[in-house]
Amino acid sequence: MQKKVFQELKKRFTKEPVLAAPDLDFKKMRMEVDMLDYAMRGILFIECKNGKWRTVVFLSKSLNETKRNYEIHNKEILAVIRGLENWRHLLESAKFKFEI
Repeated sequence: MQKKVFQELKKRFTKEPVLAAPDLDFKKMRMEVDMLDYAMRGILFIECKNGKWRTVVFLSKSLNETKRNYEIHNKEILAVIRGLENWRHLLESAKFKFEI
């Protein structure tokens, strides 16, 4: 029974790739960030030929005690800045303008 479950899980995980490879010459890029009270997350997407947006890279960071006390607008701008810092090498090389 466990072997069948494992094989089914393996099949589902390997059937379609989760992350897309960044093709900076011909693709549009979009960065989405979100801030919670205790952590931030960010996702960098790339537009595929079929018009669907696929994930290239994901970022998740917890906030220290000081940053947890920031106002929400400051937390949101912090998430944007962290995303730009982390994915700078990809965004600077992009041929198209990217969306935040």
